[in-house]
Amino acid sequence: MAMQPGADATQSGAGDPIDEPEALRRLQLDDDPSAQYYAAWWLGRQRSQLPQAVILLRKALQQRRPRQLGDDVEENAVARNAARALGKLGPIAAPAIPDLLETLNDDDHGLREAAARSLGQLNATAAVPLLVARLASGPAVAGAREEGTPRLKEPCDALLEALGDIGVVEDQVLQVLHLFLDHERPVVRSSACRALLQLTGESQWGERMVALLHHDQLQVRRAALMDLGATGWYPALDAISNTLAENSLKLIALRGLAEQADNPAPDEAVLDAMDALL
Repeated sequence: MAMQPGADATQSGAGDPIDEPEALRRLQLDDDPSAQYYAAWWLGRQRSQLPQAVILLRKALQQRRPRQLGDDVEENAVARNAARALGKLGPIAAPAIPDLLETLNDDDHGLREAAARSLGQLNATAAVPLLVARLASGPAVAGAREEGTPRLKEPCDALLEALGDIGVVEDQVLQVLHLFLDHERPVVRSSACRALLQLTGESQWGERMVALLHHDQLQVRRAALMDLGATGWYPALDAISNTLAENSLKLIALRGLAEQADNPAPDEAVLDAMDALL
């Protein structure tokens, strides 16, 4: 199990309130992975815009070694948090795109997932061929369950979502997304629909996510909420508001509708729906 921010940090004080200079200092403590883990998380959380933060996060991303099944490697946990943080920094993190592209081929499943999400956040068009290649084998291989674990061989939801976030509309991208529309896991189907809605604007993909808001598993409803929020698909307003899930998640999804670029200003109905949940 990966460390949580502040976990196992009693000796280093890694979970204490810090500022940006202190986060940068802790990220350089190669002999204290707990402090580095928290520092990487903090810099991402605070959307640091210091070039030094990007340099140190890129270095932390290289702080990893091959991971065996069931092995919880602290260095890999630091690298995963560094990958996540880089995606949150925006354009200033563009120099880290080659590092994240390299990480897409890492043996560590969690690192590949973190790298894919960050490449999507950074709109890294160079990642598209690699993402497509990792998904091209479809549900039978990339989307098959990894022996001995509940996870899939590839972090399919992260890879699919990254393709939608990057926004490159090409036949090969659409084809690979269609491969996962009938995946046995609803969360993966939702990710494929999310990306297709982002790339094509076709309402059928939004409607399929709305249908998942009525799934009997809370985890699936949560995923569909986040996917609809990411697309900002306005017709989902009522369905989002009435989903049996936490109000905090519904508010995040509704905020996605309110911030949709196609709307010149937040729609009054969306704001009313958000007020009703507060």
